[in-house]
Amino acid sequence: MSGSLAIVGIGPGADEWVTPEARALIEAATDVVGYKPYLDRLPLRTAQRRHASDNRVELDRARHAIALARAGNCVAVVSGGDPGVFAMAAAVFEALDQDGAGDLDVRVAPGVSAMQAAAARLGAPLGHDFCVISLSDNLKPWDLVARRLAAASEADFVIALYNPASKARPRRIFDAFALLRAKKDGATAVAFARAVGRSDESLVLTTLADADPSIVDMATLVLIGSSATRFVARGGAARPWLYTPRSAGGRA
Repeated sequence: MSGSLAIVGIGPGADEWVTPEARALIEAATDVVGYKPYLDRLPLRTAQRRHASDNRVELDRARHAIALARAGNCVAVVSGGDPGVFAMAAAVFEALDQDGAGDLDVRVAPGVSAMQAAAARLGAPLGHDFCVISLSDNLKPWDLVARRLAAASEADFVIALYNPASKARPRRIFDAFALLRAKKDGATAVAFARAVGRSDESLVLTTLADADPSIVDMATLVLIGSSATRFVARGGAARPWLYTPRSAGGRA
């Protein structure tokens, strides 16, 4: 007997950023699988079974969810943000690729990503070409991260940095900023968007030269502007907007 498996994005934190599709799939699930802090955000019914696990066990979590679905259960695997951006969708399909997909019913429900939420708070920094890079070197060597950062800098993309710092990797964000400062103008706009959509949300706008990487943690989304990204001043003491013009020449 085969059940179903939904891979669901629950957004970066705010309840209003959970899509109707995601809510419906979670409500329909008999079993909900995910990283414990994400499960703690969900108002599950008593009858729904929670399968919480620690971070950095994504492949094991995916295989557990697949086994539950193959046993006939209706399973929802939850991810913060969007499940297809450095998250559980890739882990599930990797497990299916390695172990055999069979005829399992799998569905992916998108969510609001951390970079989208941060960009909305800041203005429109992703208005032109951008790229997304994870600074984690748990699953790839740091020299590959460094090469991609260098290439993105030279191509003048806006760069969104995921997984910028952790207790196990406290210095990689400093390595990244050293590399970026060697390749980009010190006046380049930088934003640190921490815990967007949560009660402890904070936004810091600065420049590449003045940025303090020590304030960054795993809850922070780091945005590095392109040469065209600019601040838009607002009245009084209001924080400026940050945006990148839609065309390379700076005109719409």
